[in-house]
Amino acid sequence: MGKQVLQSQAPGGAGAPSATIWGMEIKERPTETLLSITPTAAVKIRELMAEEPDGDTMVLRVAIQGGGCSGFQYGLGFDTQAAEGDVEFVLEGVNVVVDPFSVPYLQGATIDFLTGLQESGFKIDNPNAASSCGCGHSFQVEEGSEGESAADAHAGGCGSGCSH
Repeated sequence: MGKQVLQSQAPGGAGAPSATIWGMEIKERPTETLLSITPTAAVKIRELMAEEPDGDTMVLRVAIQGGGCSGFQYGLGFDTQAAEGDVEFVLEGVNVVVDPFSVPYLQGATIDFLTGLQESGFKIDNPNAASSCGCGHSFQVEEGSEGESAADAHAGGCGSGCSH
């Protein structure tokens, strides 16, 4: 029998990582990204991290919390490190962590940073949200979705509980 030889594709190569086994190239299938960050948001996040005393070792924590005027609200903040069970990855040069509870609610979401007259700040475009608060900082999921039901939440309107 021949000897098995693995060779990784050079860093920076196009496509998914690959290996060569007995002269045949095998490529890994890319996995669906949990969430994404736009280049504009990444620049702002790196700027904010640079203002922190130990910003070069911090991670961006993205979370979903109960509350807000639509049932769930987004949490973005800096943390010193990942906690046990967190999903860790790097997006646009930013180290990101997401807790296991938040993962199903953030699947496919995009974090952006807007600088317009009507709207400025971080904004999360979330395909899992059945309805959102008018300010976009809280959302509601459909009945039967992952996690707890938001049946007792306001029906997608931005009630008096929204301060944005």
